[in-house]
Amino acid sequence: MSDSTELRNRGLKATLPRLQILEIFQKADLRHLTAEEVYRLLFKQGHEVGLATVYRVLTQLQQAGLLKQANFEAGRAVYELDDGTHHDHLVCTTCGRVQEFHDEAVEQRQRLIASEHGFDVVEHSHILYGRCTTPQCEHRRRTA
Repeated sequence: MSDSTELRNRGLKATLPRLQILEIFQKADLRHLTAEEVYRLLFKQGHEVGLATVYRVLTQLQQAGLLKQANFEAGRAVYELDDGTHHDHLVCTTCGRVQEFHDEAVEQRQRLIASEHGFDVVEHSHILYGRCTTPQCEHRRRTA
């Protein structure tokens, strides 16, 4: 299915900025991007889209269920494609690297804990913060 069809199926017009930003997420080396990173990538590709437009389109794509938003650092939202699957995150506090993971044992334990406390989990976010141990971390070099 084409991006323009996907946008229309979600109730959005297939505008150039929406198509360009969706393409950024589909082709980017990094899966988790801030609005500023999306803006810089668009600029590098020669697209003239303002930062305010980037923020507006990211919000629209999130509301349409095409992107998910997470806040890994205080006040810093990151976006990723919403592929409909659940995963959790490991975030390096040194270089900012984000690693996705899924562990069914962790998921089961969370549901059990919720049940023991009288909750039925509808949605959750699990983020572990730490320092990556990769000696030659390519992400650390990017932030230097």
